[in-house]
Formats: sequence, C-alpha cells, structure tokens
Amino acid sequence: MIPYLKAQIAAALTPEAQRAIVREYLQMRVLQSLQSSGAMIPLALHGGTALRLLHRMPRYSEDLDFALERQAQQYNFRQYLSAIQRDLAAETYNVEIKVNERHVVHSAFIRFRGLFHQLGISPHETEVLAIKIEVDTNPPAHAGLDTTFVQQHVSVNLQHHDQASLFAGKLHAILQREYVKGRDWYDLYWYLNQPQWPAPNLEMLNSALAQSNWQKGALTTENWRKHVLGRLAQLDWGQVVEDVQRFLMKQEDLLNFKAEAIERLI
Repeated sequence: MIPYLKAQIAAALTPEAQRAIVREYLQMRVLQSLQSSGAMIPLALHGGTALRLLHRMPRYSEDLDFALERQAQQYNFRQYLSAIQRDLAAETYNVEIKVNERHVVHSAFIRFRGLFHQLGISPHETEVLAIKIEVDTNPPAHAGLDTTFVQQHVSVNLQHHDQASLFAGKLHAILQREYVKGRDWYDLYWYLNQPQWPAPNLEMLNSALAQSNWQKGALTTENWRKHVLGRLAQLDWGQVVEDVQRFLMKQEDLLNFKAEAIERLI
C-alpha cells in the first residue's frame, strides 16, 4: 500500500498534512480489521474521530475511542488487537502493539515504525506513527446508537453513538476534563454551527457526570449552556488555539474560532 499512500499525500502542502492523511488512512484500516473481527457488535465509536469520519468535521483526530455498549460477553480486546496486527503485518507494515487492560478504560497503542520515512515524510528512519485505541468498558448509560456505512480508502460499517449522544460526550469532556484541550472547544464550535444537529442527550450527559463525581446538580435544557459558559470564561484562549491549530485542515478556520463566537452561538 506504500504506492497508494504516496499518491494520497502527493497533493498535501505540508508534512503535517501528509502525516494526518496517513494517520486517517490507517485509522480506516484499523476500523476495517475491527469490523472483520466482530468488534463492531459490542463496540460503538465516539469522540473526535467519529465526528471526522462520519460527519466530515474539518479537523483531523488522533485516537479511536469506543464505548462497550452491547453484548459485553463477546468483547475480547486482545483478540481484536491480534486481528489488527495480523491484517496489517500481512501487507508488510512494521506493526507493534502496546496494550493496557488494567483500568476501566482499556487502551492500546498501534505503532508503525519507519512508515513516515518510507513515505518520504520524515528523514528519521525510526520515527513512529502511533494510533491509540481506547475502550470504555463501563460507559455512561442511555447512549443512543446508529450504524453508518463509511467509504473512505476502504469500506466499513461503523456502529457509533448517535448525534445527540456524540454532543453529550463532548459536553462531558468540556465540563469535566482536568486540563484544557483546544480540540474540545473547536468541536463545540463546530457543533454549534450545525443548524440541524439535535440537542445533547441529557440523560446520557447526566449519567456521565454522575460517574465523574459532578457536584453541581443535574443539567437540563435550561441550564447546560450556563455551565459551559462558566467553563469558557476560565480558559486561556491562547492554550486552546495552540492545541487545536495543528489538527485543522484549513488554518484560516482560526480566523473565526474565537471565545466570543462560541459565547454568541451558545
């Protein structure tokens, strides 16, 4: 697949854009392996990569985040990882996998050593491209699920959180994440600019907040915006921009991405 990847990155203007295209291709290949191994029965994709692949949000995403939503007895994280390694190694990719199942959120890094060098993106022969997979084995209750056929590089049927539940998951991250992640705020800005996007799934959001020891009462249709605005007022906007800018497909999007714009949209 090296010739295919070289063709895909040929028109990219920067090494950062080339890296993002390669990562997104490999994300799809990993999702293809997960589907083939049966992972899409118990698992549902959510988070930023879901927004990128399912709804064409114009920023790249690094991780593949899943929730264990159905038939937990069929879930076998190491079996899925073995399938990924087998499928990609068969195409001569140098694949290393590091796994951690010690916590409620199972995680793994799928590492491709030397691929950027093979593609002419990096001068360093041993530079690693890593894709992180996380599975929340105790997700908040009340998520809505959909299945969507995605055709990008390869074809995959993805089970995923529905639109209202994706929104709820992002609000939970904004309200409870212990550090500033600019990508969260860009995603919120993007959500608020989608006129047909449904309201957040507040049942799921309150379930998630209860899991993370939220102490400020239930969120409702009337008050969730107030809590988000309170968090917005605490931000160092320079940190927000610094985090998100390398993930944007078009740097000119930063011209309109302002705290004042989010406040106005809310």
